Amino acid sequence: VQLQASGGGLVQAGGSLRLSCTASGFNLGYYAAVWFRQAPGKEREGVSCISSSDGSTYYADSVKGRFTISRDNGKNTVYLQMNSLKPEDTAVYYCATDFVAGCRAFVAGNAEIFDYWGQGTEVTVSS
Repeated sequence: VQLQASGGGLVQAGGSLRLSCTASGFNLGYYAAVWFRQAPGKEREGVSCISSSDGSTYYADSVKGRFTISRDNGKNTVYLQMNSLKPEDTAVYYCATDFVAGCRAFVAGNAEIFDYWGQGTEVTVSS
């Protein structure tokens, strides 16, 4: 079971990035997938979640209207499209999943319940 996150980089404020999280060793389409982020000196923050059952999506208030989570089951990949980026979006972004927990756990702020994590991809937004 492996998750590979990619797509991070340096972008100016107002710009866009698309993060990818590709799974190997299992079918990610069967499970909820989440994105978390952690900025230097700050606690980990849940960013977004997409369910497996009906594709419902959930977002942190700080990214609503700017970020979009989606999935391509044929590519075994979940994406995070990030638009109108702000300096405060600077962080390492991690994707995660779990074979039991769904987006309810994400909404409840229970990051620890997600067992499988990607390695993180760094996003830096300059002002």
